[in-house]
Amino acid sequence: MSSRPKRPVDRRLLAALADYPVMASLVSVAMADTFTATSTPLGILASVPLGDLAATVRRTVDAGKIVFVNMDSTPGLGHDPGALSYLRDIGAIGICSTRAAIVERASGLGLLSMQKVFVTDRSNLNRSLQAITRSRPDLVQLMPAVVLRYMERQARDLGVPYLAAGFVQGEADVVEALQHGAAGVCTSDEKLWELRRSALRAP
Repeated sequence: MSSRPKRPVDRRLLAALADYPVMASLVSVAMADTFTATSTPLGILASVPLGDLAATVRRTVDAGKIVFVNMDSTPGLGHDPGALSYLRDIGAIGICSTRAAIVERASGLGLLSMQKVFVTDRSNLNRSLQAITRSRPDLVQLMPAVVLRYMERQARDLGVPYLAAGFVQGEADVVEALQHGAAGVCTSDEKLWELRRSALRAP
C-alpha cells in the first residue's frame, strides 16, 4: 500500500453530491445537450466521437457543469499522456478511467479524476482497492451497483467518495446505494438525473 497522504476531496464535488446524488451518464452528444438544460451539476461523457468532443465539453462547461470524460469509451482518444493534455487544453474538468496510471497523471495536470472499478469477485476487489490507494482519485465508480451490499466496509475504508453504477434503474436503487455509504450513483436514466437528496425517502 502507498504511504502517501490522501488527497483532499474537491469541495465542488462534495457540494454537488450533497444536494444532487445522481451523476448523469451521457452516452451521446444529444444526451449531453439534454443534460446542460437540467439542474444536476455532475456528468460523465462517454462514446462521443472525437470530432465532437471539444464542442461538447465546451457546452457543458459553459452551462456550469462538472463533467468527467470517460477515456476508456471515447473513440480515438487513447490512453497516453498526450490524451490527458488534449483534454485539459479543450477545457475538460475531469477524466474517468479504469487505468490507475491515467488517474495518477490526471491530477498532475490539474484534472479531476474518477477511477472506474468493475468488481467480479473478492480477489478482483482486493486488487482494485490496492490500485485506488496508489492512484488516489477524487471519486471512485463501483460497478455493478449491487456489489455495494457485499463490500460496504471495504469501500468506506478507502476514504474516497464512491458512486454506484450499473443497473441503477429507479429511485429505490439510489436510496439503497446511499444507505450502503455511496456518495451517489451514475445512471443514463434521464428521469433520475434531477433527484434531490432532500426529496428521497432515505437516508
